[in-house]
Amino acid sequence: MFEQIKLDYDPAALEPYIDAETMGIHYGKHHAAYTANFNKLASEAGLADKSVEEILADPSVIQAIKNNAGGFYNHNLYFKQIAPGGSSVPTGKLAAKISDTFGSFEAMKETLTNLAMGQFGSGWAWLSKDANGDLFASNSPNQDNPISLGTGHTPILALDVWEHAYYLKYRNLRASYLENLWNVINWDVVGKLYEG
Repeated sequence: MFEQIKLDYDPAALEPYIDAETMGIHYGKHHAAYTANFNKLASEAGLADKSVEEILADPSVIQAIKNNAGGFYNHNLYFKQIAPGGSSVPTGKLAAKISDTFGSFEAMKETLTNLAMGQFGSGWAWLSKDANGDLFASNSPNQDNPISLGTGHTPILALDVWEHAYYLKYRNLRASYLENLWNVINWDVVGKLYEG
C-alpha cells in the first residue's frame, strides 16, 4: 500500500507563507484523494507490488494510473520539503553543485521560478539530479514529472503550481506564492535527497 507522507508539524506552522486552510485542503483533501485513487487503481491493475517510480517510468501503464501515481509522488515530495526549521539555504555538496550548475543559489531560484511561472495551467517546476549528481531544472504539466517523462532524472525539489496550492491565499498571484514558497523550503531535506 502506498502511504501519504505524514506531516510532523501543525498545518499552521508555515504561516504566513502558506496558510493553514490551504494546507488542510491541499494535503488533507487533494493529496489524500490522489493517494486513495492511486492505491485503488494500482491494486486493480496488479501493480501494488511495484514502486511508484517503476509505475511512473513504465510507458505501458495507462494514463489514469499515471495521473494518480504522479499526484501521489509529486505531493509526497512537495510536503516532505516544505517544513518549518532546517536550513533556509542549501549547504554542503548540494550548495556547491548549485553554484557549479547555475552560478549561484539566487540564479537557481530565478531559473526555477521562471519555469514555474511559465508553466501554462496546472503543473510543476523541478530541480532534479541524474545518476552522476548533475542538476537539471525543468517544468511539466498536470501530474507529470521527470520520471514519468522518461528523462532519467530524479526530482529533489518540487514547486507545485496547481491553483489549489495557492489560490485561497494568493488568488491569481502565482508570482507572490512562489516568492513566499522559497521561505518554507527545508534545504536539509533537499540536501539529503540530493546525496541519497
